Amino acid sequence: MGAVVSDTVADRGTDGRVTALSSAATLVEAIGRGSRIALKRLYDLESKRLYGIALRIVRRPEVAADVLQEAFIQIWQNARSYSPERGAAQAWLTGIVRFRALDAVRKTGREVLSGDPALGDAAEEPDVIERIGAEAEASALRRCLGLLDDIQRRLVVLAFVDGYSHSEIAERIAEPLGTVKSRIRRGLAALKTCLAP
Repeated sequence: MGAVVSDTVADRGTDGRVTALSSAATLVEAIGRGSRIALKRLYDLESKRLYGIALRIVRRPEVAADVLQEAFIQIWQNARSYSPERGAAQAWLTGIVRFRALDAVRKTGREVLSGDPALGDAAEEPDVIERIGAEAEASALRRCLGLLDDIQRRLVVLAFVDGYSHSEIAERIAEPLGTVKSRIRRGLAALKTCLAP
């Protein structure tokens, strides 16, 4: 991460308030405007969870650390392209890390994926309250995924769990890119409606 995450002095005057923010979406939007403080805050909030995802896929701590660093560089470079209408910021971050981790596995020639249903949790043991909250969220997400038609569910899982890009999915299922994008968009909209409080 080096200079990108640690160089916050120049941002203090205009972005000092960012350090108090905890919403991933707000931080990603601030990063899109060039805030290094927001990048550092996002790293502080999300790095353990994202490292856990990378580690479960690559199975090697040093590779997972590299994946995390590359993911945050990509977040810094592409934050302007994030759109809340297309999904939650945490899902966007997870997708970046999973894609990077799967890419690292492909490069090393050995794919070791986990069948762990809790994939995406922090590498460290959460406290009881966090674990109950995470289990409730996972249960709600499973229920809402079950309401999607088979194709939408498959495409959403390929994009946000398996980390494939829209073009990779289109190639994989032999469908036009526009069709894949619209089906994923409709699937995400249905999930958002289902998960709304």
